[in-house]
Amino acid sequence: MKAVIVCTSVSHGNTRRIADVMGQVLEAPVVEPEQVDTAELSGCDLVGFGSGIFTGNFHPRLLQFVRSLPAGEQRRKAFVFATSGLPELRFRPFTRPLVRLLGGKGFEAGDTFSCRGFDTWLPFRLVGGINKGRPGAPDLDAARTFAEGLRARTGAAS
Repeated sequence: MKAVIVCTSVSHGNTRRIADVMGQVLEAPVVEPEQVDTAELSGCDLVGFGSGIFTGNFHPRLLQFVRSLPAGEQRRKAFVFATSGLPELRFRPFTRPLVRLLGGKGFEAGDTFSCRGFDTWLPFRLVGGINKGRPGAPDLDAARTFAEGLRARTGAAS
């Protein structure tokens, strides 16, 4: 199976480190939204979409890219991943809007992954940031396990 990971990582490289681990397991390249041709995605069996979380939302570049995708007629497998300074809230999970947006574009994006990341967004900058050292080894191991599960369920990367 062919897989690709579309990732926007801008602050501290948190999300890119997670994407790289997943990419190794899935044998998938990790690309920025501007580096992938939307037609190329139609040939993929599995596509990952991820970024850091900014004020409860995915990065605008990633969201704009997904909004620009043509609606697909056949359902393709996708997954969503994120890093954030604060935990995902049960009553307002930050992954839900992107999963829904992808659903409207012809993707089945039932699998999601998130972990904490180093965050220096105000007001955290005043105290030197939060979650220093994250994502760390346990987070990277969790990302690896998540990707191994994806590979086993979808047959991505033999």
